Amino acid sequence: MEKCLLIRYGEIYLKGKNRKFFENLLENNIQNAANPYNAVVSRIPGRFLLTGYKASDEKALISCMKKQAGIFSLSDAYCIDSNLNAITDLAVSLMQDEEGTFKVETNRADKTFPLNSMEISSHVGGKILEKNKNLKVDVISPEKKINIDIRENKKTYIFKDTIMGVGGMPVGCSGDGLLLLSGGIDSPVAGYMMAKRGAKLHAIHFHSFPYTSELARLKVEELAKKLAEYNAGDLEVYMCSMTHYQEEINKNCKSDYNITLLRRAMFKIAERLCKEKGFKMIITGESLGQVASQTIESMTVVGNIVKDTQIMRPLIAFDKNETIEISRKIDCYDISIRPYEDCCTIFVPKSPVIKPRLENVEAQEKLIAFDLLVDEAYSTIEKVVIKAKEK
Repeated sequence: MEKCLLIRYGEIYLKGKNRKFFENLLENNIQNAANPYNAVVSRIPGRFLLTGYKASDEKALISCMKKQAGIFSLSDAYCIDSNLNAITDLAVSLMQDEEGTFKVETNRADKTFPLNSMEISSHVGGKILEKNKNLKVDVISPEKKINIDIRENKKTYIFKDTIMGVGGMPVGCSGDGLLLLSGGIDSPVAGYMMAKRGAKLHAIHFHSFPYTSELARLKVEELAKKLAEYNAGDLEVYMCSMTHYQEEINKNCKSDYNITLLRRAMFKIAERLCKEKGFKMIITGESLGQVASQTIESMTVVGNIVKDTQIMRPLIAFDKNETIEISRKIDCYDISIRPYEDCCTIFVPKSPVIKPRLENVEAQEKLIAFDLLVDEAYSTIEKVVIKAKEK
């Protein structure tokens, strides 16, 4: 008998002839995440197994695996030979201290096993009842469940609980993306959503020191650390100063265009970085109509400056409460609401333009040395490598 983590994936099943690519990528991501625990990943049909870890590391390892995109669910399981007596004895042992209602659920992937799923469940359930008088069967809504997974490798995996994972696709299968990471609620959630769809995240953060504080930067690094746990490895964050650019537009341009002009410069810098680094997409936390800069007119004018890079807006139709729910789920919310400002919250006009016209915005840009200021801001970029949470 051996202890293991039984890992299931979901959407990869739909990939047909390309399935092996996704399985190999997910296996590699799992192994890299499991390395600090000295765990070893292996593969059986439709499942991955993690073995070799210390019992004291099991809880932390499960927490780590729950954050690997592509994993649908996992279970803390016992692995034994596919023998009915051995299966029954172990199931009885695992349920000996339980009380209330229960159900035995069997998955017989190995069709050569002599009994079918219902017969196995009935046999094992009967033996459990004989040994534990504090239990009653309830096949509809049981309080407890014992799961028997009989696989094609002539091994059976027995477990009580099924822990849900991130789901989605393994990080790396959809290319590299550059997340516009602010200190707010939305952008970390947007990054998480895209990692779940297989994007390898990198991030850029725009600041305006000394108008924005060092605490604001540290806040962003904390958010990046949370995201790194879902990124199948380190998260590169590019820090870019917009101080001089914002001073110039504040001094020379109509104040109600400040946010539009700032965001166009941000997107231009982001696309330039994408081209330099080979990133395939720009990722933002925009939600349609949420604020003045996220009307369809504003997003159109800002997006117009990006010529050759896809802009991904995974939260475009999200209600704010939906975003907050995910922010709490990924442990970012309490960090995001700390009152440290980013560059989008300084020089904010009383009445920002909500339906900008491209010709008017471009006229404002002609009042400043737009391209030179963008080049200057780009030259300030410094890379910070954020490590995922380690053991």
